[in-house]
Amino acid sequence: MNSNCKEMDSEIIDFIKQNNIAAFCCSDTNNKPYCFHSFYAFDAINYLLFFKSSSRTFHSKILSQNPYIAGSILPGKIEILALKGIQLTGIILSTIDTDFMNPTTYYHKKFPFALAKPGDVWCIQLAELKMTDNSHVFGKKYTWKRTTPALTDVAV
Repeated sequence: MNSNCKEMDSEIIDFIKQNNIAAFCCSDTNNKPYCFHSFYAFDAINYLLFFKSSSRTFHSKILSQNPYIAGSILPGKIEILALKGIQLTGIILSTIDTDFMNPTTYYHKKFPFALAKPGDVWCIQLAELKMTDNSHVFGKKYTWKRTTPALTDVAV
């Protein structure tokens, strides 16, 4: 566990690891929202999400100006009575401490097919999240909030 953060519940970590597509939302300088979907890789030690995108995409241009991001993760198959899902917020980091990992290597280890597609690997430092888990008790919520500042530079 990262000693600089509150520990994340194992139910949250397991759910994030079991899935691989998230819906992300950002907003431009006029607060106009924009959403996109992406495959993600999860660093469960430092509570980071990595996704790959071309610098030419609309959301990449927005995130280069405003690094705050929100999103949700749902399973590929929805079970209405046993619904699970995560709502999250975070911030895009422009650089991270490469002593502990290389984001591009980390992402491509999970998605080697993505090597065929050009693009940049982006890093989201998770700030807060809430998981709803109706699989055992209806309305069960798990929450987590980062208690420390950004690992390194915030993208702007």
